Amino acid sequence: MLKIRLRRVGAKKHPSYRIVVADSRAARDGAFVEQIGHYDPMTDPPTVTLDEEKARDWIVKGAQPTEAVARMLTRLENQAKAAEAAEATG
Repeated sequence: MLKIRLRRVGAKKHPSYRIVVADSRAARDGAFVEQIGHYDPMTDPPTVTLDEEKARDWIVKGAQPTEAVARMLTRLENQAKAAEAAEATG
């Protein structure tokens, strides 16, 4: 089964993560199929860059997002909806 999950990169005590599609049996920092974004929790606010089109494609193909990635996807969708609403009213 494929998972959309975080892959840790960066120095000790200064983590950053790549959002990748990987086999659920692979190690956290092991082999992956495709990188679809990155997450930097060290910035304020944390930076999330995600290719939402690729994420949707992989979910349609059967990849399951982990809890952390699912929260990021939901947050990005909510921000996009809020931006559209603000644009429509303003």
